[in-house]
Amino acid sequence: MVNLTRFDPFTDPFEDIFRRMFRPIRWEGEAAPEIKVDVEENDKAYLVKAEIPGVRKEDIGVQIDGNVVSISAESKREKKVEELGKVIRSERYYGSMLRSFSLGHDVDQAEANAKYLDGILELTLPKKATATARKLTVK
Repeated sequence: MVNLTRFDPFTDPFEDIFRRMFRPIRWEGEAAPEIKVDVEENDKAYLVKAEIPGVRKEDIGVQIDGNVVSISAESKREKKVEELGKVIRSERYYGSMLRSFSLGHDVDQAEANAKYLDGILELTLPKKATATARKLTVK
């Protein structure tokens, strides 16, 4: 079967060759892993549930900067000694993942809480008290 590709005379022909050589290898139809999140909001806080299966809690990082939340995780491959055969196909992902998103209000970092159980990271992110606007009188 022949694959047809569109030729663009204005691109560098070597760029496509190098892009194909150094791209990560994935099986057909396989998507890159990502951290899936659910975000709920109430008057006082945000509740974030992030799905990160197969990762130890020591390998998860959460960073809060104002209203931007970043969740990172690293899945490490354990070394195995195969005596009877070789691995034909491995579908488990090993590497780093990162997910960042912004919220409507700044987060009170001192009161933020995180727990990880059964592949689900739960973040409780209290909203930072905003200063009320006041009108100044010019004297």
